[in-house]
Amino acid sequence: MPTPRTLLALPLSLAFLCLSMTSSQAGPAPDTKALVRLLVTRGRVPAAALLAHDSRGLGATPAGTDPERAATDYALGTTAYARSGTGISRADHFRAGSITKTFIATVVLQLAAEHRLSLSDTVERHLPGLVHGAGNDGRALTLRSLLTHTSGLYDFTEDTGGTVPVTPIRAVRTAITHPPADQGRFSYSNTNYVLLGLVIRQVTGDSYATEAERRIIAPLRLTGTSFPGSRTTLPSPHGRAYAADGSDVTDLDPRVAGAAGELVTTLADLDRFYSALLGGQLLPPRLLREMLDTRTAHGSYGMGLFPVKLPCGTTVWGHNGRIAGSYVRTAATLDGRRVLTFRVNTSEIADPGLEPALLAAEFCPRTS
Repeated sequence: MPTPRTLLALPLSLAFLCLSMTSSQAGPAPDTKALVRLLVTRGRVPAAALLAHDSRGLGATPAGTDPERAATDYALGTTAYARSGTGISRADHFRAGSITKTFIATVVLQLAAEHRLSLSDTVERHLPGLVHGAGNDGRALTLRSLLTHTSGLYDFTEDTGGTVPVTPIRAVRTAITHPPADQGRFSYSNTNYVLLGLVIRQVTGDSYATEAERRIIAPLRLTGTSFPGSRTTLPSPHGRAYAADGSDVTDLDPRVAGAAGELVTTLADLDRFYSALLGGQLLPPRLLREMLDTRTAHGSYGMGLFPVKLPCGTTVWGHNGRIAGSYVRTAATLDGRRVLTFRVNTSEIADPGLEPALLAAEFCPRTS
């Protein structure tokens, strides 16, 4: 079974992949529906689905808007759905892997807005004595460094293979048996977000799942989204999930990822969440700007989001998620008015050029 771990595709490599694919095509670029079909034929996945949302005709919904109004505004937008292969439907629940990180980062930034923590707080302040050993020192690490993956902490899933359910404390203790990478350099690590989940509990007295439910899932009416904890089954409806060797991995203990990748959700819910987040409905402007600031990670990552600049000059924001039997990608314009989510029911896409081509087909102006 391949390791169900989340991998971050760097913006620069995505841009180059997109450039190479579009430059090699003769005539107009294919649309998103054609590319979804290619995920099955050229990408060799069992099934793929994409849901796009466009609310550019609506007025902007400012921060602080009543959640019911926000949900209504979203419903007024137009959507386009494409599906290829068998075993996937629009309403399916699926595992979203590291897209969980955007939810966790949003909760942490909301707590910062409430002055219950500061991004400059050290890890030691909230989790005394936990990060210590093999050169790791929680006194030298800030919450900002966790959010931006610049802490240097080792990724615990390198040891567990992303297949072993572990408690958050055990995940951190596994990581700190290894010396850190250079602090201040971008180095993607699931350990960072496991620690942020622990910080949320320490600050609020509730789990990250409870806080995300109260602050994000319920207000936005994300009725298909949940943090399953140790539940190994998916809610209905759902299709099957397959490893690269074809084995069925639909049932999975989400504790293999925890706060770094536990989320279960739907296409429509992810579109709604990213539209609301980037549209200013979940964070005040100052904190949303912090979330989108990539300077700490030298352009690679903000806080739970990363940018991709497409060949046409448009930059989209979002995240991807990879866990056993599932790969998911959400991307949106800076204002959140145009957003797409696509998923496949396996961990790998054979042709890596298809993802950036999908983004370009959706977000770049079409030429005849």
